[in-house]
Amino acid sequence: MSHPNENAQKLSGILSRVLSIALETITDATAPENTATWDSYNALMLVSELETAFAVSFTMEEVIAVKNVGDIKAALRRHGVTIDDV
Repeated sequence: MSHPNENAQKLSGILSRVLSIALETITDATAPENTATWDSYNALMLVSELETAFAVSFTMEEVIAVKNVGDIKAALRRHGVTIDDV
């Protein structure tokens, strides 16, 4: 079993805290459709927290394109953040 890298752990921690969900429930498929607390307000909080934590700045197009956690990882990778899949 591989251990997620520090950035993956940081991402999971942010998702867990902002969305008030358990770490072990977070997968690449975690999305607003299957996460009751992932509303428009928490989506904005996620963007803000992620930009701060990873020192990146997302474009509006990137924010709109995100449909799930897998998309967040892909966006972070495009900004040079290394994230191992869990």
